[in-house]
Amino acid sequence: MVVIPAIDLKDGRCVRLEQGAKDRETVYSLDPVAVARSFEAAGAERIHVVDLDGAFEGMPKNWDVLQRIVDAVDVPVQTGGGIRSLDAVARLLDAGVDRVILGTLALKNPAAVAEACARFGGDRVLVGIDAKDGRVAVEGWVEQSGVPAFDLALKMKEAGVREIVYTDISRDGMLTGPNLAAIERMLETGLGVVASGGVSSVDDIVALARLSKRGVTGAIVGKAIYAGRVDLKEAIRLAKEAAA
Repeated sequence: MVVIPAIDLKDGRCVRLEQGAKDRETVYSLDPVAVARSFEAAGAERIHVVDLDGAFEGMPKNWDVLQRIVDAVDVPVQTGGGIRSLDAVARLLDAGVDRVILGTLALKNPAAVAEACARFGGDRVLVGIDAKDGRVAVEGWVEQSGVPAFDLALKMKEAGVREIVYTDISRDGMLTGPNLAAIERMLETGLGVVASGGVSSVDDIVALARLSKRGVTGAIVGKAIYAGRVDLKEAIRLAKEAAA
């Protein structure tokens, strides 16, 4: 299991939101590129970048900052937020992004996800399933769909997706611990699961790493790093030990 530090971009800045709410924002850095370099220096094997403006507005908005992050580090960068067309997927991959994460598109146009997997490879196209009370939310989490997260995951598996990023919205940015029961339920799909939302300590990361043999492939960590509750270098070491 890979510990994946997160950079959430809003207006070109590195921020964190609580439960995805635009009005509950904390700015952690005006230089996301420097943050990415610090993650790489700490031993990160992958960096997760979310374009929050893109998620809210329906199209990627922080292209320039993302490009500078990709150019500044040698580790792979994965990104999501407002990617709702195959052209956007192609542009991001051409820019050097390693993997793209599709969210709203997966729910509203699953055929496009299947086409993306066929065109770019199922290892480079992930689906982000963001759920509250087991139901999928889209459009930057402001729209509740009523679709069970488990059902969407199975549909995406049929479309050729191999791995999902599962986020429990109620836990995101709250430092309350990941929803292990929901994550274990998603593992029943047979998909690889990158867990996101709620990680508050290295103990949470170790708990997720212990599920790696069942299919947890990564743990995204954001606010806990910025708040000083998780030391990234230590977290990476302990995750490797727990997954061994």
